[in-house]
Amino acid sequence: MLKFIVTGASQGIGYEIVKSILVQGDYVIFNDIDQELTQIASEQLKALGLTNFSTLVEDAASETFLSQLNELIDTSPGTLAGAVCNAGITTFGDFWSYSRESMDEILRINIKGTFFLIQLIAKKLKELNLGGSIVLTSSVTGHIAHPDLAAYGMTKAALNQLAKNLVIDLSPQHIRINTVSPGATLTERTLSDQNYHRSWSDITPMGTPAQVDDIADAVLFFLSKRSKHITGQNLVVDGGWTSVGIPPQ
Repeated sequence: MLKFIVTGASQGIGYEIVKSILVQGDYVIFNDIDQELTQIASEQLKALGLTNFSTLVEDAASETFLSQLNELIDTSPGTLAGAVCNAGITTFGDFWSYSRESMDEILRINIKGTFFLIQLIAKKLKELNLGGSIVLTSSVTGHIAHPDLAAYGMTKAALNQLAKNLVIDLSPQHIRINTVSPGATLTERTLSDQNYHRSWSDITPMGTPAQVDDIADAVLFFLSKRSKHITGQNLVVDGGWTSVGIPPQ
């Protein structure tokens, strides 16, 4: 049985990735910072008969998280085969008034947290000498400008470049690293905006935002042997939106 790590995974895209990995018979350690949401996600998975998982409630950008994860990897079932670095935050803000505090936090979580999680997972995979796959959750805003998301888009573009750079370090260990860039996606958070579905349907060439399984399918492709010769790449899943780049109203 293979084992995968998924961060930021109690709702939305992260939860769907966890569920999809479990359905294929593998083990998952999934993380979220929210205790209540993690409990709800656990109960939902168990109700589906999916029980091969452990949870880790902690800030995924903290040293405490990395220490606890390191121990949990060693003590949980399955052979580590990869990770999905999905934890991140979105901060909206006008460029002219964007605060230093917001910048510090988004860099800490989206960049620093992801970098050192990759480092830990890569070291564990190197010890096993079996190769593996790491997937980073990026965003279409790392490819095309979006109003009030300059800082967020900057961090996601950085993840795309990080994956390219780490090809040099990870390929000799047969560890692949790729990024998936979701566009507008229907999740608990986005559906809280009653205009979200309609406004994004109007500007997406395929006529609708993505479902969470559209993103999970892309991630599972990169985790699987079907992508065994693909590394340092980015897959945009956006229904064609980056081809037209029309901002939402």
